[in-house]
Amino acid sequence: MFKKILIANRGEIACRIIKTARKMGIKTVAVYSEADTNSAHVSMADEAIYIGPSPASQSYLDIKSLVDAVRASGADAVHPGYGFLSENRQFAKAIEKDGVTFIGPSSNSIKDMGDKITAKTIAENAGVTTVPGFMGEIKDAAEATKVAAKIGFPVMIKATAGGGGKGMRVVKSKAEIKQAYSSAVNEATNSFKDGRIFIEKFIEKPRHIEIQVIADKFGNVVCLGERECSIQRHHQKVIEEAPSPFIDEKTRTMMYKQCVALVKKVKYYSAGTVEFIVDSEKNFYFLEMNTRLQVEHPVTEFVTGLDLVELMIRIANNEKLPFTQSDIKLNGWAIESRIYAEDPTRGFLPSSGRISEYHEPEINHNVRVDSGVYEGGQVSMFYDAMVAKLITYGPTRKDALEQMQSSLGEFVIRGISHNISFLEAVMAHPRFAAGDITTKFIEEEYPDGFFGAQITSETTKVFLSVAAHIYLEDAHRACTINGQMEGRQRQIGNRWVVSIDNDSFHVYVKQIENGYSISHDVEDIEIITSWTLGSRLLHGTVNGRPVFVQIEYIAGGFLLTHAGSKVKVTVRTPRVAELDKFMPEPTDGANALVITAPISGMIVDVKVKEGQSVKKGQELFILEAMKMENIICAEKDCKITKIHLKKGDTTTYGQVIIEL
Repeated sequence: MFKKILIANRGEIACRIIKTARKMGIKTVAVYSEADTNSAHVSMADEAIYIGPSPASQSYLDIKSLVDAVRASGADAVHPGYGFLSENRQFAKAIEKDGVTFIGPSSNSIKDMGDKITAKTIAENAGVTTVPGFMGEIKDAAEATKVAAKIGFPVMIKATAGGGGKGMRVVKSKAEIKQAYSSAVNEATNSFKDGRIFIEKFIEKPRHIEIQVIADKFGNVVCLGERECSIQRHHQKVIEEAPSPFIDEKTRTMMYKQCVALVKKVKYYSAGTVEFIVDSEKNFYFLEMNTRLQVEHPVTEFVTGLDLVELMIRIANNEKLPFTQSDIKLNGWAIESRIYAEDPTRGFLPSSGRISEYHEPEINHNVRVDSGVYEGGQVSMFYDAMVAKLITYGPTRKDALEQMQSSLGEFVIRGISHNISFLEAVMAHPRFAAGDITTKFIEEEYPDGFFGAQITSETTKVFLSVAAHIYLEDAHRACTINGQMEGRQRQIGNRWVVSIDNDSFHVYVKQIENGYSISHDVEDIEIITSWTLGSRLLHGTVNGRPVFVQIEYIAGGFLLTHAGSKVKVTVRTPRVAELDKFMPEPTDGANALVITAPISGMIVDVKVKEGQSVKKGQELFILEAMKMENIICAEKDCKITKIHLKKGDTTTYGQVIIEL
C-alpha cells in the first residue's frame, strides 16, 4: 500500500480524502496557495507544501508547481479530488512520468471522456443513447450562431473540458448567442485552461440522473446505483439524493447496461460517473462522463455502505474489486445539501470573508458534514463558493428529508452570507417532498429569485413563541439585578404585541415550567426549551413539535431564522406598540450616482468609457468571483463620468467602480 499521498486540491474534498487516508494508515501531504495558508486541509494533513499565489491559475492549476511539490514531498501517489486538474490528462501524465501513481483513471481515459465531443462519439459507438447536436469544435461566435440555428433553439453551449456547470449557457434565441459564447469561453478558460466549446440541443424540463461506476484494472465493472441531481441553479447542482424517486428498476437496469458498455469501451478504471438527462417518459440521453470523484459521492456511500475514496486508492494500488454487481444493494435513502457562500436574497451573489461563527449540526450515523472551513477561517473570493456539504440518511426518503430539515435548522454559519434558508425552503416545498422535480425546479418555483420562504401559520406560531420567550427571559433576568428602582418587577405584564416584519399580533403570555404558554386568536401556543440567554440557536418544542430557530440580536429586537424564513421581530407593550406608528422611518442614504461592486472579485472586462452615454440594460463591466462571471448592467439611462478600476483589478464588496 502507498506510504504517502499528496492531495492536489483544497477545501472540503482535501479534508475528505485525508480522513480516509488516515483511516488506512497512509500519511498525507496538503498543497496550498497564499489564500489558503490557514485553511483546514493544511492543518489536517501530515505535511503541507506552498504552491503559489492565490489565483488558481498560478497554484492549483499550475502543473509544474504541483509536480515539484510531489517530488519535494516524496509522495508515492497523488489524489486529484474534483475540479481543478482532476480531469486533466497532462497532469495525470506528468505524475505518472515521475513514477508516481495517479489515483484515478488512465490519462487516455481522461482524454477520451474529458473532451465532451470525443466522449459523445465514443458513447455512440458503444451503443449509448446521446443528445442531438453538433459534434465539432466551435471556433467563434459567428459559427456558433450558424450551428445553433441549424440545430434549432433552444440550444446548450458547453465547454468541451471540465464540469461543475462552468462554461455552460442555455441560449433561447439568435440574439443571445454572442454574449453566451463569449462568457462560456472565458469561464471555461479560467476554470480549466481550455476555452473550446460545442453546441447541442437543449432538452427542456429534464431530470439529471447519474450512475456511479467503479472499475478495477482487471476489467471488472460495477454500477453503484443512481443519484438524482435535478435541483440545480445555473447548471450547478444544489441538492442531490440517492436513489432517485423517479427511476424504476427496469430503467436502472437499462442505464447500467449502457454504462458498463461505455466503461469497457474506454478501458476505464477507478471511480467515475456517467451522467444522463432523462425526460418525463424515462427516455435517457448521455451527457458526459466525469472521470473523477463527484462532489455528491457521499449519498452513494450512505446507501451502499462503501467508501469510494478507499476503493479509488485500492484500485490505484492494483487491487481487484472485492464485490460483484449482485453484491450491491441500495439500502435506505440519502440526501445531500450543498452549502454555498452566497446570498440567495441578492440573486445568489457569492459571498467571501471571515466566518465569525460556525457550528455544525449534531453528527451521528444518520448525519454527516463534509467541510473545509472553521470558525475564524476565511472564505476566499478566488475559489468555488461551496463551504460544506450536509448529508442525511434514513430508511425512507421521508425520513432522510425530515432529518435534513432538522439538521439545516441546527447549522449555524455567520460572518458570510449562505444559502441555508434557501435549502430549507426547497426541503419544505410540496413539489420536492413529492419528488416532482426537474432541472427547471428552481427557475419555475423561484422565477424572481429567493426572498425567504413564505411564512405559514405554523412558522408564525414558532416566531411568536420564540420572540416572546427570548424577550421575557431577558426581562425576568433584568429584574434580578441589584440596585434597581422600586417597582421594576411590576413592569413585566402578561399582554404584549409581537411584530413579525410588518404584521403585529396581540398575545397573552403566561409562564410555565421550562417555557411559556401564549394565547393568540383564541389559540394557545406552548413553547418548551432549555435555551439560555445569549445563545444564538434555540432548540425546543412548539406545541410538541421540535424546532430550531437561529437568533441575531439587533437594535430594538431580533432577526429570527426558521424553515427558510428570516424575519425581524419586536416585542413591546400595547402602549409602546401604539406609539410606534408615530416614529419616523429611517431613510436609505445610498448614493444613486455610483455603481458599486455587488461582490468581492476581479474585474474581467470594462465595457464602457468615461464620458460615454449608456442605455438601461447595457453592459458596464464583468466581475469574476468564485470562478463565475457576473455581468453588471446599467439600471437606467446614464452618462459615465469616472471609472475607478480597470481590467485585472480586484475589488471588494461595496467598492465604487463607476460614477454616473
